[in-house]
Amino acid sequence: MSSCVRIVVKGLVQGVGFRYFVHRRASALSLRGCVRNLISGDVEIEAVGEKSDLDKLVADIRVGPRAAHVIGLEIDWSADIEAKANFEIE
Repeated sequence: MSSCVRIVVKGLVQGVGFRYFVHRRASALSLRGCVRNLISGDVEIEAVGEKSDLDKLVADIRVGPRAAHVIGLEIDWSADIEAKANFEIE
């Protein structure tokens, strides 16, 4: 059974390869969805897949790539997300 999650990542997460990091992790976990920069300086992730795989993605995001500095996550497990064919960078 698929689950959905919307995550807003706060911290130094733009200009450090964060979207590409998320794309690689999500694709490796066979998740569908997207990652995008927000005007606020945060990064938004929408993902659909098995709950256990989404949990792994959340754990990876908490750390992020080496150049990033994640200070917090806003996680919405009840998000209604339009399923995409794969995982995209927007």
